[in-house]
Amino acid sequence: MQAAQAEIPNGCSLVADDVALRIAYYYEGDSPDVDNIIKPIQDALEGVVYVDDAQVVKTESSKVRIDGSFTIRGASAVLLQAFSERDPFLHVQVTLPPDMSNLT
Repeated sequence: MQAAQAEIPNGCSLVADDVALRIAYYYEGDSPDVDNIIKPIQDALEGVVYVDDAQVVKTESSKVRIDGSFTIRGASAVLLQAFSERDPFLHVQVTLPPDMSNLT
């Protein structure tokens, strides 16, 4: 939660609209099941990014071995630093949700 708070600019208020989450866990060794990664992160972002985790209407979660080979484009300095350290880390994106009325 402290990492999320550190990335939020001063003066930003909590999001009150629906959101979508994209979570990637970069790991080595053993890792939790991908579905067990989601709920603790949703809970931790409550009151930090959004008002209530009930606002999360879509999630996408993955886990990726950190010792793999990656092509990275348009990454932030924070993300590049995490990759360079080669330690397990989470990358979480909070965005507006897609139009859920189109079921294609």
